[in-house]
Amino acid sequence: MMNPTHTVTEAELHASIDGQLSPGRRLEVEAYLAAHPEEARRMQSYQAQKQALRDLYNPVLDEKISAHLQYAAKPPRPWHLQRIAAGIVIAISSAGSAWVARGLADENTLQTAFIQPSVGDYAPHKLADFARRAAVAHVVYSPDTRRPVEVGADQAKQLENWLSNRLGAPIKPPSLQSVGYTLIGGRLLPGERGPVAQLMYHDASGQRLTLYVTQEIPSTQATTDFQFGQDGPVNVFYWVDKSMGYAISSGTAQADLLRVAKFVHQQKIMM
Repeated sequence: MMNPTHTVTEAELHASIDGQLSPGRRLEVEAYLAAHPEEARRMQSYQAQKQALRDLYNPVLDEKISAHLQYAAKPPRPWHLQRIAAGIVIAISSAGSAWVARGLADENTLQTAFIQPSVGDYAPHKLADFARRAAVAHVVYSPDTRRPVEVGADQAKQLENWLSNRLGAPIKPPSLQSVGYTLIGGRLLPGERGPVAQLMYHDASGQRLTLYVTQEIPSTQATTDFQFGQDGPVNVFYWVDKSMGYAISSGTAQADLLRVAKFVHQQKIMM
């Protein structure tokens, strides 16, 4: 096996994902990852996040330029061109950071990617906005092996108090031990108009499941009916109870996810 000539840095690991290493150094980094499976899995999760971002924004390249932008692209003086160019760079950068910050994509640029419908009583629907954000957040955070959550299950009371204070509602992470899932912990995510919570669980095989809780639900959508949708390989069961929206996301089979969703629905997440 080839040995790296010097310590592989974090920057080189990310450069390998972006294809920015020299051929020789790339082989050395690959040898390093082969000898360090945990690091290899971590890089694979980052590669998945990169692909998710690419899938999210590639449709934007095919959009027609609006009449306003076409007009703005023909200014009478050269210094206007410089301002427009700078503005476009800022807009593109802001779009990427907005996705990370908000976990949200415009409905015109992110279409739900349905796979073949699963057998059962719940045929796939187009995901509601909050359920789509939940699916994206699951793809981003569930592969992370180093820091999948901000507050771990070993600090359950602090996690409960933190989420409750930030969401402005008493949130109690449900115990899913009886359905085969153990709490890993949770994190706060930026929603469309305020913070939302993501709770993460795993089963004995390591399969991860996330529960997304938000208050950003219009009163007109108040229903306890389960809805099922798919975003790529992610299955999502979601429902609304009064002003709260709940979405359970996982790569597990629909039947197993429904079993967990029903169990969560029966528990009092809102104390």
